Amino acid sequence: MSKRDYEMYADKALAGECLTEAEGLAVLHAPDDAILDLLAAAFRVRRHNWGRRVQLHVLMNAKSGLCPEDCGYCSQSSVSTAPIERYALQSQEAILSEARQAAAVGARRFCVVISGRGPTDGEIARIADTVRVIKRELSLSICCSLGLLSRPQADALKAAGVDRVNHNLNTSERFYPEICSTHTYDERLETLANVRAASIEQCCGVIAGQGETDRDLIDVAVSLRTLRPESIPVNFLHPIPGTPLEHVDRLTPMRCLKILCLFRFYHPAAELRVAGGRERNLGPLQPLALYPANSIFVNGYLTTDGQPADEAITMIRQMGFEIEPAVPNPAPV
Repeated sequence: MSKRDYEMYADKALAGECLTEAEGLAVLHAPDDAILDLLAAAFRVRRHNWGRRVQLHVLMNAKSGLCPEDCGYCSQSSVSTAPIERYALQSQEAILSEARQAAAVGARRFCVVISGRGPTDGEIARIADTVRVIKRELSLSICCSLGLLSRPQADALKAAGVDRVNHNLNTSERFYPEICSTHTYDERLETLANVRAASIEQCCGVIAGQGETDRDLIDVAVSLRTLRPESIPVNFLHPIPGTPLEHVDRLTPMRCLKILCLFRFYHPAAELRVAGGRERNLGPLQPLALYPANSIFVNGYLTTDGQPADEAITMIRQMGFEIEPAVPNPAPV
């Protein structure tokens, strides 16, 4: 493959055309010494839709562990022996405190995450009340990642002012049974349909490096084109001791950059986030991820540490990018 081929992929993306499987494979198989040409092509697409802006997101693990599901990548699952904290849904005061800290570091979006198969109606009510308080005080977009959701639960979140719901596909439909047996890929699609029906934005992405094939990555990229989520987090497996995937360690920094370019070509206008596992898997090449991706998490993840906000902001500015400011919440009706 040549620089001209990568530029052609950018042209197709900007024209709204989907790369073929062969072209997707060519991105993933690009020679390491061609990575700058590949990144330059992906950056053309990113810059067209997002300029040089970078969004900061902050996660809060608002309910930890206590999960009956057996997702192999997760330290909070029922099959994990990882030494993590376990606690019920945090209080409104605790969540509001974390939201204030997120706003203070310049985050555009605050993400409330709870473990479990799905929330109870009581948890939905508590989270909805908390979101209303946050929205009255802070200029933050609110994303919730709560597991499987019914349509009435999604409607309740919308009424409270939740902007987005995160529910990842994680991998291809073919590979999904290899990483989880306690719920199905179709159940995930049902939740995403409920979110869309409630007029909430979708945040839906993947976890790369779980043992999937290149074609699995392309398949899930194509599936996401059908869903058209506003936000796509690309996570890279952080193999945590005590989880079933603790010995799966197949990613390299170059591989991660190629995966990000793949998702940018398949999703030219989406907010593409380099998400969990960024620090571990990209290492010193993290700044290059800003060429295909336009958002990042700061201050850590659910049960693993991450890059502090001040270091991330320095990295972004030194690379010639800019922080995208938060948008003021509309006045309550």
